[in-house]
Amino acid sequence: MSRPAFKFDSAAAGYFVLRWAVAGMMLFHGVAKLVNGVASIEGMVARVGLPGFIAYGVLMGELVAPLLVLANRFVAPAAAVMAFNMAVAVALAHASQLLTLGRSGGWALELQGLYFFGSLAIALLALGRR
Repeated sequence: MSRPAFKFDSAAAGYFVLRWAVAGMMLFHGVAKLVNGVASIEGMVARVGLPGFIAYGVLMGELVAPLLVLANRFVAPAAAVMAFNMAVAVALAHASQLLTLGRSGGWALELQGLYFFGSLAIALLALGRR
């Protein structure tokens, strides 16, 4: 019996889909902030007593880090930056919704949760692939 020339690796395929889904969708948020600016985020960080330039870190978490994850370069640190970015976003803009349900009955922060836990999963999986 001959061996097939191509063996489907479902774990590698799943990792690829996870990387592209999470980083690809987060990239849209980064492009929007690149185009429209980060003024609203500057206001949020200023309200908690941090310097406004920290708002530009959002471009690292929503633009540069997803591009690195998509390019399969420095995946673990880039995904960790994405997860940290989401934790800060929840702390600054969504803290009051942390333990609430949305109108449809799901967690009010399910999108942010998917970005955070998806990024965390990518970082952990990337560490195991070394």
